[in-house]
Amino acid sequence: MKLVPLGDRVVLKQLEAEETTKSGIVLPGQAQEKPQQAEIIAVGPGGMVDGKEVKMEVEVGDKVIYSKYAGTEVKMDGEEYIIVKQNDILAIVK
Repeated sequence: MKLVPLGDRVVLKQLEAEETTKSGIVLPGQAQEKPQQAEIIAVGPGGMVDGKEVKMEVEVGDKVIYSKYAGTEVKMDGEEYIIVKQNDILAIVK
């Protein structure tokens, strides 16, 4: 199966959380904060959204930082994805 986002939505796959701190302390699963960094898997077509023209500024493969509580988590084929609106993406990591 394949996720195809509609409108100005983007499908993200979260990057793995660091398991050790910079000082070398290993963190258990519960103590790890979910990373806000993800890779874009699919991008919607943009177009007219809520009466406004929306141009998609991100592409598949971009690494991005998104709002902490943004989006909807979806599990498909054993993988977890997050579907967010483009305006929930804060920055592209280059």
